[in-house]
Amino acid sequence: MYVWSHRIVITLLVVFSVLQLVFWIAGEGGSRSMLPTRITYWLVVNYVLLLVWIGVWMFDQARVRGKSLWVWWAPFLIAPLPTLMIFVLVLQRRSR
Repeated sequence: MYVWSHRIVITLLVVFSVLQLVFWIAGEGGSRSMLPTRITYWLVVNYVLLLVWIGVWMFDQARVRGKSLWVWWAPFLIAPLPTLMIFVLVLQRRSR
């Protein structure tokens, strides 16, 4: 799991934050969405299942390393991608 560098994670977090800001600003319009409802449902179902899969993986990784996962659940539910990146960096720290 030592394939993540701090530079890559910080860059990804900055890009994620900028994209979130752009999407929030662009989503302020009152126009109707061009996505059909079934595509929206399909995307939501895939996203939720991906979150479940990542949550199980995080639980397993924390259990194997003897770490507590309780402090990670709230941030994970609010912003899964940045939380996952920071979680991986925290698990990469060498134990003393």
